[in-house]
Amino acid sequence: MSHSLRLTRRELLFAAALPAFAKLPSARPNIVLVVADDLGAWMLACYGNREIRTPNIDLLARGGTRFLYNIGCAPTGPANRAALLTGRPPHQQGSHDPALADLLAAAGYLSGAANPIEFLDSQKGDRPFFLTVNQTDLLASAEELPAKFRDMYSKSSFDGIGWEPMAPNAARDKNLLADVVPHIRQRAAALTTFDDRLSTLLARIDQRGLRDKTIIVFTSASGFLLGRHGLWSDGLASDPPNMYEEVMATPMIWSWQGKVPVEGARPELVSVYDCLPTICELAGAALPQDRNLPGRSYLPALLNEPFPKKQPWRNLVFGDFQAAQMARDSRYKLVLRDQDKGPGELFDLRGDPREKRNQYANPSFVTVRENLAAELDAWRKRTT
Repeated sequence: MSHSLRLTRRELLFAAALPAFAKLPSARPNIVLVVADDLGAWMLACYGNREIRTPNIDLLARGGTRFLYNIGCAPTGPANRAALLTGRPPHQQGSHDPALADLLAAAGYLSGAANPIEFLDSQKGDRPFFLTVNQTDLLASAEELPAKFRDMYSKSSFDGIGWEPMAPNAARDKNLLADVVPHIRQRAAALTTFDDRLSTLLARIDQRGLRDKTIIVFTSASGFLLGRHGLWSDGLASDPPNMYEEVMATPMIWSWQGKVPVEGARPELVSVYDCLPTICELAGAALPQDRNLPGRSYLPALLNEPFPKKQPWRNLVFGDFQAAQMARDSRYKLVLRDQDKGPGELFDLRGDPREKRNQYANPSFVTVRENLAAELDAWRKRTT
């Protein structure tokens, strides 16, 4: 009997549930997860940036579907990366949480990390693989960056970035804000360098004839401020830690030739903790049952299909970090902090997308504030 007919009961049920995969011998694609650090969605051209050049990431987005609003549940890389790989927000995370690689391995996937080209070249046979590519050093020193990319930005003033004078509550990397433009130039050159290296990975996938069998997911563990709000880095750039959109909103791009619509832009508000359930559904992998995971698979949106009428997608996400908790819907963001740990915040993201006007104490927004606070309290109780 050929391998294509040796499907497990789980795979048969999974294939029956997803008609979009009917043409495949197996509903189990290879999965390549590329995770950058300190890369906000706002920094990419495919999300509207016009000053930083990332042609390969933008090409990946045009060849697939991007989620316009992918929100982290923590404002720092380590905590949010853990949420991405375990499906658990910070208050749920523990040392024994099964990671995505473990869940996929239990479903028969071969997992790899670090050295990605050699891993791809070593793949033989029909066993699906899961490859994680981590880019953890976008802050390379100027001397380590190729001259052609340093020169590309040598005269850029970055007037459109929106950097501002140092904020009174600036904490980390304050020295970089005294003369911020040269540091933005270096950061832009580092990002373009990373984008250039990404092309090598994508080319090898094509050379191995794996593109139509492989779904590529591109995201970031956290965003970055680059001088916006008078701050430099991530949530820890300020005291108390911030949860600005530049930090919380990260790219989420899915590319799978012939399966995921090209040039797609999904409006659903999704969280980083929704990624693990989505990948597990694609792979036919079981979710951990020991604790209530807050996330939900958004596979229908990814395949441009409707959600079940009785289970519509709810545009509401949550986060927590140290003394702060966040609830965000399609229009408003509420940040609550423990007593004496900083002010409460409420922003109307539709009328004030750069989060300049805190409406927390505004009587006109009291109903919005109380409703989001109630949603946040209920979420904490469900997930604690």
